[in-house]
Parts: sequence; structure tokens; C-alpha cells
Amino acid sequence: MYATAPGAWFASLPRAPRNVGDPLEPTVTTTDLPRQSRPRDDRDDFERTPPQDLEAEQSVLGGMLLSKDAIGEVSEIIKARDFYRPAHETIYAAILDLYAAGEPADPITIAAELTKRGEITKVGGASYLHTLVQTVPTAANAAYYAEIVHERAVLRRLVEAGTRIAQLGYAGAGELDEIVNTAQAEMYAVTEERADRDPGSPIASIVERVVDSVGARSEGEITGVPTGFIDLDSLTKGWQPGQLIVLAARPAMGKSTIALDFARAAAIQHGLGVALFSLEMSEDEIGMRVLSAEARVALHHLRGGTVTDDDWARVGRRLPAIGAARLHVDDSPGLTLADIRTRTRRLAAQDGLDLVIVDYLQLITPAGSRRNSSRQEDVAEMSRGLKLLAKDLRVPVIALSQLNRGPEQRQDKRPMVSDLRESGAIENDADVVVLLHREDAYEKESPRAGEGELIVGKHRNGPTATITVAFQGHYSRFVDMAQT
Repeated sequence: MYATAPGAWFASLPRAPRNVGDPLEPTVTTTDLPRQSRPRDDRDDFERTPPQDLEAEQSVLGGMLLSKDAIGEVSEIIKARDFYRPAHETIYAAILDLYAAGEPADPITIAAELTKRGEITKVGGASYLHTLVQTVPTAANAAYYAEIVHERAVLRRLVEAGTRIAQLGYAGAGELDEIVNTAQAEMYAVTEERADRDPGSPIASIVERVVDSVGARSEGEITGVPTGFIDLDSLTKGWQPGQLIVLAARPAMGKSTIALDFARAAAIQHGLGVALFSLEMSEDEIGMRVLSAEARVALHHLRGGTVTDDDWARVGRRLPAIGAARLHVDDSPGLTLADIRTRTRRLAAQDGLDLVIVDYLQLITPAGSRRNSSRQEDVAEMSRGLKLLAKDLRVPVIALSQLNRGPEQRQDKRPMVSDLRESGAIENDADVVVLLHREDAYEKESPRAGEGELIVGKHRNGPTATITVAFQGHYSRFVDMAQT
């Protein structure tokens, strides 16, 4: 990569006179001494010089001072804080500022800019800027050097995150779950920064994908995760990747039941990967409901242990399909948004993931740093976090939510989107809002007993509608009206 040995090449470069605190000359510590000259200490691993490549940093800056094109290329790869030396960070920021203003960025103009800012001495003087240009014969490799600088910066952040995590472990202060969540957040921040470098997609590939999707929709195909309901699939074409779907209802309407219907349709009927986070029901209760719905065995038979021979036969016929399903149930208490994010990412990596269901949004535990916030702020944070999760994983996320008492105070009990409880942010974040209503929940003798309504009150990319389904409470499921 270099014409001479990197150490000798770097040592031969002109240096500005060193002043105390000069960022060009890091203070020498015991870690700069040969290891055999100092006693072994368990802290050695933490005191080692962080990952860096000063020659690459100089080559990047030299290339940028030589070529306007190099500035554009490098700025897509690294940020100012990716530089190890503070002086290099300062020079880089000045180059980008002049570049953004449409002005030339060369040793003379950068020296003038840094002088105006009172920072020229801090970076080693104007002579150091000319030295940077002399270090590279051409600007053609600036992007390559920038990749090296970025790689070292990511490694430094991993070291920093690891150090902070180690300190958390040794301190042992606070609740264990909060410590684990903080540690996960440290690592997630590093990986997210890598993801931020995604340059996006060219319009050609986007349009090609859209054309394929439009063609499939025009032929009546389901382009997303099937819902399990014919009319709902016809309206939505399935749950789409990146969507946040909010399923809301008053208590005892059957939110959890229909959420399980969505999960069963995806995992058991279509072999897709589903993660179900149940913050209300236990996994045994969920298993019992899935068995009841799939085998058509009365739920009270399973709960009471009064299963007949015919019931056992139906269970036996459905067990292979249920056992093969990629349906992952997590009923851990006190789940935070960070927990859900971490576990879904792990599932996506291990087994593939096509749908995430959270039952329900208001039961997600706020992070420790937000425990003094208002309930509205907490719910807004959860809603936004689930929307970002859907975009990050590129899968639909269904979040169950409660409604306020608005429907019960009206003559017409049908819910409206404005009845979403505790936060208008839910409505803003949601791509689809489905409101579940059963008239017989209010009036037992209703002529519409056994019917449910899926009121699609918001559909960001399509029409809204009300879809009638049948409620089979004894089997813990909703089905299409045609199946009754």
C-alpha cells in the first residue's frame, strides 16, 4: 500500500512543534512502553492503543485536498468523528464546509478557513496541510483509504462499547434487565451506524419492484403475508413488509384471538416465520387456543380435561402441521422495546422472520431512562419503535392496542380510529388500523350474535372498508362468513 515501511514513512513526515495538549502528539503512557518493560496488568487489554491507521487518515485528507471528486467520494464513506486524530477531524470538517459552500478546498483555502476559526495552530499550521498533499501522489485511492479509516473507527467503537459494557457488569448498579438492555443498546448503536451507510436503492430497481407488485395486485395475487381472511386479503393484498398494523378493540372483544388467527394463517397455513410476543397471556394458554382453533376442539374441553375420543382424533390429525410451524411464542414478563428488537433480530438471523405480533402495545415496559415520562410519551415511544422495527426488518409488525371508553359512551358502539387509547401517535405511525367490534359483546340477544366486524379505519396505501367475519368463541377463532 505504501512505497516504504509505514512506520518509517510516517516518521519522516514534517511535524509541527509539539505543545502540551497538541492533538497531533498523543500523550505517552505506560502502554507506549514495550510490554516486557512493564509489569503485566489485567487492565492491559483496556489500555492498549485503540484501532487506528494514521497513514490512511493522512492519505484521505491529502487526496481530498487534491481533488474535488475525492471529497464527494470520501464524504459518502466516513464522518468527521471517524478520524482518530482530533486535528484530522478538524481539517476534514473544514474541507466539507468549503465543499458544501461550493468553494475550492485546497491547502491555501483550508489554511485561511482554519485561521479564521482560530484552529490553524491546533492542526499543526499551514505547513502540515501542504505535508498532507505531499503524502499522496494521486487522489485516485482516496475512497480506498477512507474505507480503512471507517473500518478502524468501527473497531474503536466496538472497543468503547465493550469497555462500557464491562464497566456496567463490574458496577452491577441497577436492575439486571436494565443493565442488559443498556448493554444491548450499546452494541445495537454500532451495528445501526453500519446500516446508516446504506446508500439507498437506484430508481430503476425500485420501479421494477413496484411494477412487479402492481402486476401481481392486478391479477388478484396476495403480495404480502396472508391474513387468513378472504375479504381482508382482497382489500390489503396481505400484510406488507415494513408496515405497522394496529389492531385495536375494547376489552373482551377478541383482540388476542384474531391476532392468533393472523399468526396461524401465516405460520401454519403458509409456512412463514412468525414471532408472537404475548405480554398478557401465557404460552400455555396460547398453545391451548392454537390447538382448539386448528383441531376444532372446544376450548372448554381442553381447559377442563374433558376431551373426548373424537377430540383426540382431531388433535392427532393437526399436530404434525402445528409442530412444523415456525411460530415462536415469547411470554416473558416485563419486555421492553429493546428486548423485542433484540429477539426479533436474532430470530430473523436464525430462522427467518416474516411477521411480528405484539400483544399488546400498552404492556411494553418503558426503558429505565423513561420511567419518569408520561404515559402518552411512553406509548408514543413504543409505537414509533415498532414502526422502526418493521422498516428495519422489512416485515409487517402487528401491534395490539386498547381503545378508550369512547365507544361505550355513544349510541353506536362501533369504534373509530380516534378512540385509540393514550396516544394520537399510534394513529400517525400506523400504516393500517383495524378496529375489532362485536355487537353481541354489548347486547347478548343481538340479531348479529356470533358476528364480528373488522373495521379498516386507516389504510395508508389503499381503501378502507368494514369486513364481516364469524366469531367461533368455543373454538377460540374468527373465520370467514363463508365457513359458517
